[in-house]
Amino acid sequence: MHLDVVDLRAFYYRTKLGRAVQRDLQETIAKRWPDSRQMQVVGFGFAAPLLRPHLGTARRVLSLMPAAQGVMRWPPGDANLSTLVEETQWPLPGGSVDRIIVAHGLETCEAPEALLDEIWRVLAPGGKVMFIVPNRAGFWARRDTTPFGYGRPYSMGQLEALLRARRFQPGWHAKALYMWPSHRAFWLRTARLFGRIGRRLGLRIMAGALVVEATKQVYAPPSGLRDAVRAPLDVLQGLARPRPATNRAPNRTRGASTQEQRFGNSTPNGEDIPPA
Repeated sequence: MHLDVVDLRAFYYRTKLGRAVQRDLQETIAKRWPDSRQMQVVGFGFAAPLLRPHLGTARRVLSLMPAAQGVMRWPPGDANLSTLVEETQWPLPGGSVDRIIVAHGLETCEAPEALLDEIWRVLAPGGKVMFIVPNRAGFWARRDTTPFGYGRPYSMGQLEALLRARRFQPGWHAKALYMWPSHRAFWLRTARLFGRIGRRLGLRIMAGALVVEATKQVYAPPSGLRDAVRAPLDVLQGLARPRPATNRAPNRTRGASTQEQRFGNSTPNGEDIPPA
């Protein structure tokens, strides 16, 4: 189930909690991807708020929004960099993207395996993708006051198993959103405090989101012959196959027939006879 783009935009750009979430996730991603110069960076789902730091530094930035969610113009006041796409059919050539950020895209997709296959297709060899999903054990997944309360939440083990099954190698991972998922002023004022406490203690139940970086796996093709030759090739089909020579010579009679003398050391049908 996808949230409407209107609701997502209202949460991230018009609420204090949404701006706090945006800031926390941007800082988490920046720790792993501090530089995107000369790279093509793509966001899928509702990743536009997290793509902002890459504007002006990346070679190209593009925000892909699924049709079931809807699309909005982004960034405001500048040339549009967002487009509406089918979840599993992106208008990008294979192996053309260096970095992908997936936010509010995997947990709401009805065919996550097909989505991962499409991400694998467009990633360049060795390209990396950052997944941001609701934490199954956290409080955020149990409340529908934020977009992280919708869709299919994941545990770290479930997400990594899904990625490995679709030819991705999970690597760096982190937890984010340690603040309480409430719009009340008291909880908003303590957001940074809870963030420092949560990161220091690593409490899984306090984290609202899991952030996992995965790398595209490309297997080398097998070398050499795949199947051994089990029988000689029948090049001269229709002709008798030569018989192996024996170690002992046959007894030759003193009175060899005229026909045997005529053919020398071979019989009329072409079988070799070892010399006496």
